[in-house]
Amino acid sequence: MFTGNRGCLVDENRNLVRHHRGNLWITCLTSYKDWKAPLDQPHHWTPLFFLDDAVALAAGHRPCALCRRDDYLAYQGAITVGLDAGQPISAAEQNRRLAAERLRRGGGVDRAEDRKTWVEDFSSIPDGTLIVDSGTPLLVLDDLLLEFDFKGWSSPRPRPAGGSVAVLTPPTSVLALGHGFSPRLHDSIARFR
Repeated sequence: MFTGNRGCLVDENRNLVRHHRGNLWITCLTSYKDWKAPLDQPHHWTPLFFLDDAVALAAGHRPCALCRRDDYLAYQGAITVGLDAGQPISAAEQNRRLAAERLRRGGGVDRAEDRKTWVEDFSSIPDGTLIVDSGTPLLVLDDLLLEFDFKGWSSPRPRPAGGSVAVLTPPTSVLALGHGFSPRLHDSIARFR
């Protein structure tokens, strides 16, 4: 459903050489004003693709303030409410918070082992959050957990009423989900609602 920006990830020969460049990790529409972005152009951002908002948020991205203006404002407003801040939390502050929450220090293209997870009680996890159970990413949705697949959400199982869980979605985005941000989810969830 979305594309993401982590900066230029390729070298002069269009080889993938880095996981990210910089702290601006945004989620964009795949089509906006007929703008075209090459997939592997040196010195230009390298598009990534996400199944939906839940996956993008779990990866540490936030909605783009340009092509997804309404979603960005809803995300910003939810964080502002969640932090009980007197003024809207700026994009720069959102980026700073998410950068600190998503990865341990490291380098290279494959950073899966550098991903930060955190532990929380199931009862306080809002819908739209991704958790990890035995290495499997699961979407929390109503009273279900849905397994991630590149084709959509599947393999429903009951959501536990309590107990601890490893959370993949960074705390700032969980705060947004818990204070009114409604993620756009892949159509595959329709059969579970």
